[in-house]
Amino acid sequence: RPPMPEELRAQVEPLVAAVEASGLPLLRVAGVEADDVIGTLARQAAETGLDTLISSGDKDMAQLVGPHITVVDTMAGRTYDRAGVIERFAVAPEQIVDYLALVGDSSDNIPGVPKVGPKTASRWLQQYGTLDALLARAGEIPGKVGESLREHLATLELSRRLATIRCDLDLGVGPADLAPRPPDAAALRTLYERLELRSLLKQLSADASAGGAADEAPAPAADQRTAGHYETVVTEADLARWLARIEAAGLTALDTETTSLDYMAAEIVGLSLCVEPGEAAYVPLAHRYAGAPAQLDREQVLQGLRPWLESNRHPKVGHHLKYDAHVLANHGITLGGMRFDTMLESYVLDSTAIRHDMDSAARHYLGLETLHYEDVAGKGANQIGFEEVPVERATAYAAEDADVTLRLHQALWPRLQATPALAAVYEDIEQPLVPVLGRMEAHGVLVDTALLQSLSREFTTRLAGIEAEAHRVAGRSFNLSSPKQLHEILFEEQQLPVLRRTPTGAPSTAEDVLEELAADYPLPRLILDFRALAKLRSTYTDRLPEQVSPRTGRIHTSYHQAVAATGRLSSTDPNLQNIPIRTEAGRRIRQAFVAPPGCVLVAADYSQIELRIMAHISGDEGLLAAFAEDRDIHQATAAEVFGVALEAVTTDQRRSAKAINFGLIYGMSAFGLARQLGIGQKEAQGYVDLYFARYPGVKAYMDRTRREARERGYVETVFGRRLYLQDIDARQAARRQYAERSAINAPMQGTAADIIKKAMIAVDAWLRDSGTAAHLTMQVHDELVLEVADGARAAVLHELPRLMSGAATLRVPLKVDVAWGGNWDEAH
Repeated sequence: RPPMPEELRAQVEPLVAAVEASGLPLLRVAGVEADDVIGTLARQAAETGLDTLISSGDKDMAQLVGPHITVVDTMAGRTYDRAGVIERFAVAPEQIVDYLALVGDSSDNIPGVPKVGPKTASRWLQQYGTLDALLARAGEIPGKVGESLREHLATLELSRRLATIRCDLDLGVGPADLAPRPPDAAALRTLYERLELRSLLKQLSADASAGGAADEAPAPAADQRTAGHYETVVTEADLARWLARIEAAGLTALDTETTSLDYMAAEIVGLSLCVEPGEAAYVPLAHRYAGAPAQLDREQVLQGLRPWLESNRHPKVGHHLKYDAHVLANHGITLGGMRFDTMLESYVLDSTAIRHDMDSAARHYLGLETLHYEDVAGKGANQIGFEEVPVERATAYAAEDADVTLRLHQALWPRLQATPALAAVYEDIEQPLVPVLGRMEAHGVLVDTALLQSLSREFTTRLAGIEAEAHRVAGRSFNLSSPKQLHEILFEEQQLPVLRRTPTGAPSTAEDVLEELAADYPLPRLILDFRALAKLRSTYTDRLPEQVSPRTGRIHTSYHQAVAATGRLSSTDPNLQNIPIRTEAGRRIRQAFVAPPGCVLVAADYSQIELRIMAHISGDEGLLAAFAEDRDIHQATAAEVFGVALEAVTTDQRRSAKAINFGLIYGMSAFGLARQLGIGQKEAQGYVDLYFARYPGVKAYMDRTRREARERGYVETVFGRRLYLQDIDARQAARRQYAERSAINAPMQGTAADIIKKAMIAVDAWLRDSGTAAHLTMQVHDELVLEVADGARAAVLHELPRLMSGAATLRVPLKVDVAWGGNWDEAH
């Protein structure tokens, strides 16, 4: 390699000095590659069961991946475990050295074998297993690539040696010796002043003025911190005193500290309580570290608190109480009295103002800077579990959480009560939904993992077929996932029109751009099909089996109430909302969501609910009449727009009318409609004009909504939920127009969200009151899915439409389609 440039060499020593003064562990071994030091440390850590994360974009690091070792490429935004390595390189971690020896790596001066690319190398290693086995059969490899392999046998051993990371160095230290130390503020200041690093000097001064001790994370300024008296409860007498306080309190803030964010696996480490602002307690129960103080017995404490925890007569307030309820359920306790949730109070007050985590809410509504989890547990690879956090630090963090939660409630609830409609949204919809969602999450849904694994194999074969066809159309092989190579193929070699550019000036290959190009060219369609199928494989068929709880054998998604601005629920781990229903691949995935023996899945779906809400809100007589008479709304719109009799409407006319119906409620312009229908903009504008002429109430609603949104800064659902529109008066036209489209659509999306939430509450109450052998298992868009015992199927099929259609009284009937089957796809 060429020597290090002098400009870079001059920066090394000051950088090393800064790292050391910051207290970060630093290991430099003369005459040894950094990769070998990393490899040795990683293997040493893994042998002791310590999880290790290697941050590197170097391909050779993939050879280290294994149990307890993963690699993160922060530049690419990807993390590689064993499956990730196989997905990227098509070989296993133990084959990476042989793979690199064949393909070479210019960044590490590994020569490799000319004409041997990644696909050839991975195919050989999949066939022969190892490089040695391949070399033993080298004479059988045909073609020019075989000739090249045989010609470069002499360099292969060198390539393999260069690609191998040593893991057996004698470093003189081990992973346990590399803990961070307190920073040396004086040394840092001297260094920063000499190098004129003004921003770092400013940060150093800010940290010092905050009064943080050298061995602790910097704290916010004292006048911004929560001022409170926080007590650590470690004696029976102290616990009895606090139990008496919460028994007598009108409202108690409750928070749990746990071993995991996974609600199905989390165990309680401690819990905090607050009955008066500024006075809170933390009860440590399972802190485990050298020198940890004696703590009360966890099971005895929970049993002593059980009557209060399970009592509905003792109101509680928490921040994301559903999680605390799950954790307590893991210990056999059913949390009662979930009266207030400050996360939901913040969300209902203004869904778009902030993220609704407690730290953000405290900063926004109270002007307080709270201790963050990272302040007490560390971050990244050095983060420890809460059970390892020293009890005194845990008390400062956990008791503050309970204190701030009570203060947030006292600030937020009066503001909600000042607008009765918002208070009603909270009390009648959001808060009653919390235990319903908790029961859904805890019950989970059964999946057929064998079918999913079979689908993964099938999707892999289909992806290979799409890739081969794309290569044929392009005239050469290329990486379908590489934007750079897509630019070369699409816009340089095939000379497709550039419809949009990225901020860096490169031609865009975004999905909407490729969709437009796909109307005229075959290769963009193949790329889109490849992306869609690859995403389904990685997100669902590969991932879902890994998300099955070992304890229950089911998948337990997390439903989030305080994310979507319009009030819609979202779900993660897995995201059920993104499984496509109209594609064959999406339906196959839904077939893997199954009912257990003796049960069926029942799916109930609101029919065209947003169009029905449009009819209700706009009061348009034509729409009201069409829904009142239960006409096919798209056929009815086609008859109105195209001026033909209902029975004369063609399939294409109905398709166009459907695009108009749904497009307009999402604020689609004539330009967007033209693109969707593949017609000229003038013709599309004609359709829009005809639609508004036939449905003048819709046009009046849209005009009125834009005007009121500008005047008030928000729009409302039928039930009074508000969506604030910060850009409704923006000078930039694109931002303003987006806000106007949101103003038109949000009342319909938000009302639909409110209706299905009310339906879930009603259905859950009926199931519990009647003792019907059925469980709500999933909520996706406008659909509810229940797991129903065979004997209860008739009752559920009868009651479900009645309960769901009765969730709201509109000027048009709410129609509910219900079906059942052995799996989710059959229940449609």
